[in-house]
Amino acid sequence: MRAVVQRVSSASVTVDNEIVGKIDRGYLVLLGITTDDTHDDVNYLANKIIGLRVFEDDEGKMNLALGDVGGSVLAVSQFTLYGDCRKGRRPSFIEAARPEQAKPLYESFVAELRAQGIRTETGKFQEHMDVALVNDGPVTLFLESPKRS
Repeated sequence: MRAVVQRVSSASVTVDNEIVGKIDRGYLVLLGITTDDTHDDVNYLANKIIGLRVFEDDEGKMNLALGDVGGSVLAVSQFTLYGDCRKGRRPSFIEAARPEQAKPLYESFVAELRAQGIRTETGKFQEHMDVALVNDGPVTLFLESPKRS
């Protein structure tokens, strides 16, 4: 499982000219799910994201986590994070989980964030979305769950 986490001042997702998810301060999380991901990956990434200390404290140091600043998450499913561009010019998405596998894991990720008290908004799974954000910093991190043998 992969996540691109962007610290934002605000972010929103629009589908068919309607805003379906919107947050102020927090994280825009683009979440990619691969074929061998499980609920262990969901728990790992949700906890890692919640615990990230990338908000500035009174001394200007990145020392505060999402809960410390009352931040929210806008979680957007992003199968293209598993696009392989090493050969040719057209990405291969063979490593991306099929929708019937990915959707329950994505929903579980959102549920885990909410269960831990994080206000979480979403995009719409398997829809064309317009994502808008104001990247604060900019701070952008790439996270990946551990590989299993």
